[in-house]
Amino acid sequence: MSNLGKKALNKGLRKGRVRSKINGTAQRPRLTVSISNMHITVQLIDDIKQHTLASATTVGSKLTGTTTDKAAQIGTEIAKKSKKVGVENVVFDRNGHKYAKRLRALADAARKEGLRF
Repeated sequence: MSNLGKKALNKGLRKGRVRSKINGTAQRPRLTVSISNMHITVQLIDDIKQHTLASATTVGSKLTGTTTDKAAQIGTEIAKKSKKVGVENVVFDRNGHKYAKRLRALADAARKEGLRF
């Protein structure tokens, strides 16, 4: 198996392990993060109603800086949107990503704005 195949397999295993223990509700929705090479997307999801409460993304936005800077800006944006919806507590779904660099910057920025997880 190639190194790329091993990385994909490990990510899938991490994703399943994390997702099996996490479930979002209306009072405490799931904050899920999707990270590609160029873009970051974040959603607040109520799994019971299968409804997205709020979302923020870098796709189509004019954010500048490195991807880590963009992640921090998206974290701030989703925290502000969650306050408008009336959500302060969330369950963090890192979606199989390791908690480092861009993901950590996003989470720290969201915490700084008052989002608790």
